[in-house]
Amino acid sequence: MPLTREKAILARMRAPEDSSSARHTVRLDGRLRRRVGARAAGLVAVAVLLGSAVSGCAGTPVPPKADKQAETVTASLTMRAALPRPTPTRIGNATPAPSWLGTRVLPVGPQGYAAAQPTPPELRNRSIITVDDLPPPADGRFHATVQAVPAGVLARSSWTKKCPIAAADLRYLTVSFRGFDGRAHTGELLANARVADDLVTVFKRLFAAGFPIERMRISSAAELNAPSTGDANTTEVFACRPVRGRKGWSQHAYGLAVDLNPFQNPYRKGKVVLPELATAYLDRAETRPGMAQPREQAVQAFAAIGWEWGGDYRSLKDYMHFSATGG
Repeated sequence: MPLTREKAILARMRAPEDSSSARHTVRLDGRLRRRVGARAAGLVAVAVLLGSAVSGCAGTPVPPKADKQAETVTASLTMRAALPRPTPTRIGNATPAPSWLGTRVLPVGPQGYAAAQPTPPELRNRSIITVDDLPPPADGRFHATVQAVPAGVLARSSWTKKCPIAAADLRYLTVSFRGFDGRAHTGELLANARVADDLVTVFKRLFAAGFPIERMRISSAAELNAPSTGDANTTEVFACRPVRGRKGWSQHAYGLAVDLNPFQNPYRKGKVVLPELATAYLDRAETRPGMAQPREQAVQAFAAIGWEWGGDYRSLKDYMHFSATGG
């Protein structure tokens, strides 16, 4: 109904009650009054918001009442934006992580380590939606930064003064990566300063190829030394630790090695498998997303900067491992 007609009805509704015409109009338009009242309230709210915007542009002080209403609207929108959003059940071929992931500590045997176990059905073709640790690239493209390590980042890493590399010789990298969900995400790495630019080149190439990575972040000393759950899958460079089963420093402790998708690319030496639940991925003939394979994207990308692959080792297989020195 046109607004002019609504105004006319409102005028008749306000006429003296002893007028039979007015009473007749009220009876006919009882339901319409409620519609008119609601619409009028909506128009008032719009006018308040428009008035606030115009006053702000013109430099005219906003009336206290309008300003208060505008603040109420802003607060409501802010609260709505802060509400948690439901986790998607599937993005492409990726699904949310099982609720138990990372929570079930494996028993340590008499040999001092947890035994390899069959891979749970949910992880036999592991394709998990990435939960962002850092804001993803807004444009969905590859981006990278290289800088001196901020004090806060160093504090939450595994670096201490006992490590074989000085903090000044490390660099803090952020690089885009493609998740198993097909989306662009932002990862972080600590790396030796002399290989930082080369690593940016590698991850740019993997991003362009659509090679999926589940997670890329810096681990703390507490996380490195925590009891194993056998299902970790963090891609990272620096980790201040010795070589597995030895006392000498790992190349990770110098920031000169990368572990890429450890679950899809496990370590194996005899009966030892790391991560312990990744046994389904020991069969390298069955190629699945995220696996490093000979003559394919990941191995080629690291070979292009002169890095060697642990999948070529003879005495053991370390499919996740790439290093500048071959160690």
